Amino acid sequence: HRLTDPTAWEEFYGGEYHSAWTYGLPELIRADGSTQRTDLAGTRQIAVPGCNVTAVTLGLQPLMGLIDPRRVSAVLANGVTGAGKALKPHLLSGEVLGNVSPYAVGGTHRHIPEIMQNLVPLIPSHTDEERSPLGLSFTPTLVPMPRGILATITAPLARAAAHTPEPVTTECVKQAFTRAYQDESFIRVLPTGQWPSTKAVTGTNLAHIQWTIDTRADVIVVIVAIDNLVRGTAGQAIQSLNLALGYEETLSLPTEGCAP
Repeated sequence: HRLTDPTAWEEFYGGEYHSAWTYGLPELIRADGSTQRTDLAGTRQIAVPGCNVTAVTLGLQPLMGLIDPRRVSAVLANGVTGAGKALKPHLLSGEVLGNVSPYAVGGTHRHIPEIMQNLVPLIPSHTDEERSPLGLSFTPTLVPMPRGILATITAPLARAAAHTPEPVTTECVKQAFTRAYQDESFIRVLPTGQWPSTKAVTGTNLAHIQWTIDTRADVIVVIVAIDNLVRGTAGQAIQSLNLALGYEETLSLPTEGCAP
């Protein structure tokens, strides 16, 4: 119930398409500058985002208009729980420990259309009034830890900020993240020089974010850490449920990390 496009459902999931429910990512920025909280208030059917989707969306959405959206790369290190709970040989501890392996390589992961659905509406239109495409290369990897996601997102900087001739600078990026997240309870843009780690967010509903501009490659690099079992699923569900029922959004949601 996450996808709004039946064609995308057919391509990545197959089978009968079921209508989209209210999307359960309260901090999702919409094209008009509002957030998804507006739709969550009072709703009775909520579809919580995928965990990889959450990490990439939160890392990229403040930057739409400051990057070239046609060549975005996201590589995500996923704890084993991020790959599901099915009894599969490659998920057994004897196979996972001491090993790192990719999966759903080459644009085949089911979370790709959901990321596109979240970010494409934020891409400024070209002068010909056609929305520019989002070219996303998305590669998840399985790492030997029980939970957590560390996303490394890379995108070329735009030559100018959206709708202005001004070049994109460090200050532009800083202001974009500040505008997006300064009032958010569960998203923390870390101090300069401090980088996200999965251990710091284990057991919390937090997303830790840090970024830098790689001047040699003329790209921005964004790092996002979340706990896939909380911020990526159950915590986000409770956060959305609180909004739907009129409770305080932060009710019963932890922000202090703990051991898995």
